[in-house]
Amino acid sequence: MFPVRGSCHCGNILMDMELARAPDTYQPRACNCDFCRQHNAAYVSDPQGSLAIWIKDQNLSGKYSQGSGQAAFLFCKHCGVLVGVYYSHEGRVYAAVNARAVQGGKPFGPEQSASPQTLSASDKVQRWQALWFSSVNIVCC
Repeated sequence: MFPVRGSCHCGNILMDMELARAPDTYQPRACNCDFCRQHNAAYVSDPQGSLAIWIKDQNLSGKYSQGSGQAAFLFCKHCGVLVGVYYSHEGRVYAAVNARAVQGGKPFGPEQSASPQTLSASDKVQRWQALWFSSVNIVCC
């Protein structure tokens, strides 16, 4: 496994990822919806990996849902960084991380464009379950 760390700018939200492959073999998905373009977000995930998110002060974290309203974007209210997105289904959390919130620059391969807004709500869920981290732990300290 390949460990990768990330956080928001102020450190209120921390992330630890374990990737099954070397980080440079992943191509972050740059969603072309208005929200993700305005946040300059590109997402990385690994269904064979794991993700842990620690929120130091839950009052300084925010959630935002748009589109189908099924997934929630996680951001820091203090510094404004969009950390990632998650979806809960039948007791399991699936998530993807904003590659631009990863420490150490750009350890990933070239980005690829993604257009999830063209998918139906059920197609989005299938895509998330196939592509996103499925071993996710979100802890509020």
